[in-house]
Amino acid sequence: MSGLCGWFSHEPAALPIARMAAPLSRLDQAPLRTASHSAGTVALAGGLDRAGLYHEDGLLIAYWGERVDALARLWRLHGAKACSALSGHFAFALLDERRGEALLAVDRAGTRPLYYQLVGHTLVFASRADALVLHPGAGRDIDPQTLYNYVHFCGVPGPAVIYKGQRKLAPGEFIHLHGGRLERGRYWRLRFHEHEAGELPLLRDELVDTLRGAVEGSLGQHQVGVMLGGGVHSAALAALAQTEAGGAVPTCAAGADTHGRGALGAARRLNSTHHERVVGPGDVADAIPQLAAGFDQPYGDPAALGAFHCALAAREAGIQRLLGGTGASLLFGVRPPCAAQLRLSSYERLPAALRQLVFEPMLFRVAGSLHGPVAALRERVVQAMEPLPARLRHASALAAYGASNVFEADFLDALDPGAPQAAQEQAWWLAQGRDELNRMIAVELQYGLADRTLPALEQACQLAGIEVAWPYLSDAMVAFAARVEPRLKRQTAWSRGLLHSALRTVLPPRLAAARGRCFELPLGRWLQADTRLRTIAFDSLNGLRRRHIVRGDFIDTLLARHLPAQPARHGAMVWMLMMLEQWLAQHPGGSGLAPVRRRVQASVSES
Repeated sequence: MSGLCGWFSHEPAALPIARMAAPLSRLDQAPLRTASHSAGTVALAGGLDRAGLYHEDGLLIAYWGERVDALARLWRLHGAKACSALSGHFAFALLDERRGEALLAVDRAGTRPLYYQLVGHTLVFASRADALVLHPGAGRDIDPQTLYNYVHFCGVPGPAVIYKGQRKLAPGEFIHLHGGRLERGRYWRLRFHEHEAGELPLLRDELVDTLRGAVEGSLGQHQVGVMLGGGVHSAALAALAQTEAGGAVPTCAAGADTHGRGALGAARRLNSTHHERVVGPGDVADAIPQLAAGFDQPYGDPAALGAFHCALAAREAGIQRLLGGTGASLLFGVRPPCAAQLRLSSYERLPAALRQLVFEPMLFRVAGSLHGPVAALRERVVQAMEPLPARLRHASALAAYGASNVFEADFLDALDPGAPQAAQEQAWWLAQGRDELNRMIAVELQYGLADRTLPALEQACQLAGIEVAWPYLSDAMVAFAARVEPRLKRQTAWSRGLLHSALRTVLPPRLAAARGRCFELPLGRWLQADTRLRTIAFDSLNGLRRRHIVRGDFIDTLLARHLPAQPARHGAMVWMLMMLEQWLAQHPGGSGLAPVRRRVQASVSES
């Protein structure tokens, strides 16, 4: 694991920086370097080509990611405005002893996280929440609101962090400590250019050329491989990597047997040396405590499990860095959740008379008591009648169960159940675009990618000792996607959209038509059928029952009725709750998390 940590203060104490830095390098033994001056201290873990220290004339900079050699000069000339001139994937901490100022920032996609907390007059920061919490002044209390948000989003959305008092920088964000005041701002926002016309053949060529440049920049001097998911996004990375490397680039995959066959077939058509791990229930059971211990916050995305085993296959093959296709479908709005919302929006465009006089009376009166497919259609129409962004709440797994059915009443009384939806809606209205597809992309970049998917996949790969790079999230690719007209992004029954049509030009014909989703595992079926996995799940969910966070009757119904009836659907909720309890049991503040009911009663008696 690579990253940075440290603090800045006018009254610095003699604190053991090595203790804070331990989580940054404990798994992959990344080289650890430290530096300090009279106003602060930093520690940096990572290879020389991916992390570096600058210490000259009272200016101390620790950067993690791609090199930012010009930062010192830009800072002296422009101050905090220097951030807008940076590019690439990075996080940095700048401590200026002479000015008495500090500056923290992360890149435009948020690929390198950075957490911070103001402890008295001391600014404490770290790339991992479990590193920051090791500072003696940082609190270890877990925020109940973040536990609720975790179940809503399948991860803890920023700026809040699971530990009270900590905050996380959003993509393109900085904080500037100066004059005793902490300023938080955006040096970059994703702006969509929705009316910039372009010819489809030229846009296809530009997309491929832009991606080619991103792949070339990701190769470095390492032994590089590609995560192969069986679809065109990762296959195109492998094809372009082979072209830029001037030879074969190995591919890696992990999953159940069906996934392995798809990835292996793609590798054969690419003529790549392929390494894969066939994952079974026993492998999943072994990985659960490892992932929970390695995550700095709880993450409920099961894709991390496949990424972990893919990275293990890469490590066994001598690969040092993997290229992943994450971000491609999101940037171009072709993820299934976006497609589902667009289909619901199409209902609004039907003639009002047809909706109000035919469809709705038929579904809600004539067929109001019918179940099965008719009930499912009725539910979709109910959602379609609710405008965006309000209906985004239905995409949460929590919405299908109902918060009051899942959580204990005392737990809900201690938080704001409407906070996640309010945050999503605010992100929707702040998006720099008017088209609903682009607004969904902006929301997902924050709550789906930066706060959930990327950190889970990154940390899973780091746990296996593998670096990972995301060419689709390069600044150039993000900028290109933002100026593509929404109509060209959309996939329909008659068109696969710009992304797919461009990527297929670099692939063999049969592979260009392939469909695949990375790291899918039949977790629901395994949680039901495998004795060891079932025991881990039951014990974990009962741990949440003992904490009085999740209702006991919900746990009983979920495990005894819902999971056997629909393993794929309800297995996701079991996995998410299981990983929450596994994380709480292994991290500071989690093992000592008092039952909510006891805390509420204590606060009442004190008052």
